[in-house]
Amino acid sequence: MSAAVLEMSARVPAAERLAAFARVTTDDVDEAAEAIGRIFCPHDLKPTQARADGFSARHNCAAFAGFSINYVAYGGSVSIDPGCLDRFFLVQVPLAGSARIRAGARELDAAPERTASLLSPTIPTRMMWRDCAQAILLLDRRMVEQRAAALSGRAAGRVEFDPVIDLDAPSGRALRARIAELMTLAERVGPSGRLSPLAMADWREALLDHLLNGQRHGLSDAIQMFAGRAERLPRALRAARDHLADNAGEPLDLAQLACAAGIGIRALQLGFRRHFGVSISQMLLDMRLAALNARLAKAAPDASITEIAFDLGFTHLGRMAGAYRDKFSETPSATLRRRMS
Repeated sequence: MSAAVLEMSARVPAAERLAAFARVTTDDVDEAAEAIGRIFCPHDLKPTQARADGFSARHNCAAFAGFSINYVAYGGSVSIDPGCLDRFFLVQVPLAGSARIRAGARELDAAPERTASLLSPTIPTRMMWRDCAQAILLLDRRMVEQRAAALSGRAAGRVEFDPVIDLDAPSGRALRARIAELMTLAERVGPSGRLSPLAMADWREALLDHLLNGQRHGLSDAIQMFAGRAERLPRALRAARDHLADNAGEPLDLAQLACAAGIGIRALQLGFRRHFGVSISQMLLDMRLAALNARLAKAAPDASITEIAFDLGFTHLGRMAGAYRDKFSETPSATLRRRMS
């Protein structure tokens, strides 16, 4: 276990993590609900006892482009009812105390070293924290849904995760370690420091990968299938899909693709429809759109969308822009502007 994870798992006072990023420090329930609600989302916050003796709230927040790392601690027992989060996903890793969480029809008990939670924006949530402190990773909903669309070959839409993260499982340990590293990095950089655009892009990519490829959600099977990793995918189609990906910037040549797969063109076309649910040309378009979205997410401020599009094999910019908007619910220029903001 890394030193960062050991450090994060220690039961430390609330002020000791991300202390330089303090946003809320209060022992007033109403003030805590209003102030933390402005950072996350409006929610109902109530001590479980008739009197709020022992109540305290602390929220430290280091914000980045598309995500933030937070330290939230409540003294005493409190119920938290945010309903649907709407704008973001939350990964909550307990550091001290415990929390009982209900996400939709699922319930879980979160505790340090054992279980963390992953809250989706479209699933109503209620929580009970008991002298609990958590490291909380917030990720922008649109960013996650766009990446899920790029990975699955589907249009952008809601993504709903299994809320339980087993911290003993390899994927859970990896995600917790990454969150610990981000928290330590934020503390080292401090509120006046800034990450470079390249470092910011690398962090976004790593967090999205841990989330969408490491945690179970409604598009997990579609991502596995689209990536050609599903066990039931015939070898010929896997070879064809890999060849298509390796040559996505080139004009589509069905005869060459069939040769690479070792089957006839008609069998290849039927195979794509049956196993991927899309035509060969649609998969190629999805690959190019996913590559464009990834390039724009990392692009320099003076990048040319036209040059990137031509480099990826697009020849008709109007059709490209329409397909991009259909898939990601925004234009390529909007993606670039959001990346630069």
